[in-house]
Amino acid sequence: MAFASFLGRVFFASVFILSAYQEFNEYGIDGGPAAKALRPKFDVFINRVQPHVGIQVPELEIKHLVLTAIVLKGIGGVLFIFGSSLGAYLLLLHQIIATPILYNFYDYESEDKESTQLFIKFTQNMAFFGALLFFIGMKNSTPRRQHKKKADKKKVV
Repeated sequence: MAFASFLGRVFFASVFILSAYQEFNEYGIDGGPAAKALRPKFDVFINRVQPHVGIQVPELEIKHLVLTAIVLKGIGGVLFIFGSSLGAYLLLLHQIIATPILYNFYDYESEDKESTQLFIKFTQNMAFFGALLFFIGMKNSTPRRQHKKKADKKKVV
């Protein structure tokens, strides 16, 4: 059972690690293609959220956001493979930030083909989010093993 759990964590984390590896290889001076694709989506997200929240978001360099995503996915994925809750929390943080920005199906008409594709990817990322929450919940609910203390032998007088 322990091997199956480890193998499942490897397969799950490979999605994040391979994505981080690809983004790292393409990362250049300007942040690479990921930064070019993220800039318009980030701007739309900020323009949509700022009026509702009432907080002014400071100007951010997109290449720093891409680098943060690479670090969260890479380190979080590796730690998650070894069963670390910290790794799960890092991946969870990435999912919370990236999912609504990258998969903005809500900015399109529902009949639009791109809206459908973005919605499918959004729901897949929500499934990843749920799996991470499940892992954290199971990790926190399992009792820790207690080392059995040997009973002292009484001397017979």
